Amino acid sequence: MSIPSDRGLPLCLVLTSLCISACGSLSGPSADQPGLDGAPVLARSGATELSVVRSIVIRNAKIMTAAGPTEDGADLWLRGATVAGVGRELVVPEGTEVIDANGAWVTPGLIDPHSHIGVYGLPTVAAHADGNEASAVFRPEVRAVDSFWPQDPAIEKALSGGVTTIHVLPGSANLVGGQGVSIRLRPALSASAMVFEGAPASMKMACGENPKRVHGKGKGNPQTRMGEMALMRQWLEDARGHSPKAAKPDLKKDPMAAVASGEIRIQNHCYRADEMLQRLELFKEYGVKPRAFHHAVEAYKVRDALAEAEVGAVVWADWWGVKMELFDMVPANAALLDQAGVRVALHSDSPAEVQHLNREAAKALASGLRAGLDLDRDDAIRWITVNPAWILGIDDRVGTLEVGKQADFVIWSGDPLSVYAQAKQVYIQGEVVYDREQAREPISDFELGIRKQ
Repeated sequence: MSIPSDRGLPLCLVLTSLCISACGSLSGPSADQPGLDGAPVLARSGATELSVVRSIVIRNAKIMTAAGPTEDGADLWLRGATVAGVGRELVVPEGTEVIDANGAWVTPGLIDPHSHIGVYGLPTVAAHADGNEASAVFRPEVRAVDSFWPQDPAIEKALSGGVTTIHVLPGSANLVGGQGVSIRLRPALSASAMVFEGAPASMKMACGENPKRVHGKGKGNPQTRMGEMALMRQWLEDARGHSPKAAKPDLKKDPMAAVASGEIRIQNHCYRADEMLQRLELFKEYGVKPRAFHHAVEAYKVRDALAEAEVGAVVWADWWGVKMELFDMVPANAALLDQAGVRVALHSDSPAEVQHLNREAAKALASGLRAGLDLDRDDAIRWITVNPAWILGIDDRVGTLEVGKQADFVIWSGDPLSVYAQAKQVYIQGEVVYDREQAREPISDFELGIRKQ
């Protein structure tokens, strides 16, 4: 479907109205208050230079900073797109807008480090299957951003769960599947407008059943795990021997060299403990290591090795089965990894599960407590905020509520680790991008005429 040139206007008006709604209370004040850039909303359309930075303080909140213990009765002060203060009874400049949270819970924006939103869009049909370029076992040159569909209805559903950033990866059909991209869930009409600025690229790799199943049919290869290892060793050897030339880029080999130099981070799909160790040994031969193993249902068996190597683990709370390499899972996987010092993050890998990552963290915490591990709620919130931010290389900007960090956060209807909690408002860089109580058009054209107005 073609998109009319004026299609973005209603969306802009919607976002503007949502931003206005945050100015004085959680229920929304009058429309003549200043916008997030400090200019009057009705007058700013022709502005070419912004001289005022808007100051807002959210008072009387339960703030889970993900950088320390929960602060009750605390304030969150925003200046423009950044956090200017967190604590009790903050002294703020005159003219700062005040929002009374009335004891509401506040967390950093949730981060999903393994998503296929936009490359496997909703509804799930063959026409939306753009996440696996399975035409060859090595496709380092393909980029998830080039398949990303910014009109995917799953984007708004993720926002409704408090998710502000996702890392979109190619699928796991190939040994090297292509480059992943970090996406801010700020609605836009182009993929490039949603890219998390300055975030490192990643390279999706896979081991185990998927590559040999997809490429090993007939006389194809690899047909076995030893075939996978041989092909990966040769690929890494080729990557080490390639020197990029600015005058004549090589779209296949240059990303390989960037992986070898550490510029592009390896995100490795892997389930079994023995294969994780095998990959660590292989990568060590070439002076590289993965940033994290993804899915990693047997990571608890090798948690000390992962901690020593400073390699993260991206896991589910309790998903298992489906195929043989997913069977030896334990619900305390995330908790055991955390206790061993591994940077563990929970992921969705699903347009459904991304809507309740907060509940996944609660389940993983409950499993750890039942196993007798010394954990608390502040540990659990880190599994869906700062730990995935570290895995994506963006923890210097998001993932915690600290002075100087970008103001990505969520105001919840109740305890975020409760099954009953809902994200009431979601902010990205200080702007409201989702408001549960605000009437709005669908973000996606695909849902126009479907949602009850």
